[in-house]
Amino acid sequence: MGILTTLLRSVTWWNGQTLNTQFYTWRKGVKVGEDAQGNVFYRNRDDSRRWVIFNGESEATRVDPDWHGWLHHTYREVPTERPLPHKSWQKPHQENLTGTALAYAPAGSIRRAAPTERRDYEAWSPE
Repeated sequence: MGILTTLLRSVTWWNGQTLNTQFYTWRKGVKVGEDAQGNVFYRNRDDSRRWVIFNGESEATRVDPDWHGWLHHTYREVPTERPLPHKSWQKPHQENLTGTALAYAPAGSIRRAAPTERRDYEAWSPE
């Protein structure tokens, strides 16, 4: 780890944990599990605080609903010990892709590679 990397970790949080978070986790954290994306979840010894160390970019939508409920004390049990029942119609968790190249673009959007041609619309032009 270089000096620049260490300096950036001490003042930034969006690409992993800061040095203070790493130190706090080392001293007081108890690892309780890991999700499919590699995010690691911790709690303190009396279970009054819960937190996640992201694997990569710190983006809240990368936490799936089961772990989100545990982080916010909605569920007492860790999802790895007692998974929540899922319905057959539920889709797997997907992070929020807004602002990325993979964001949803409806038909006719200029963000699509080949927008569909609209024949039912005629642009207004002042005459």
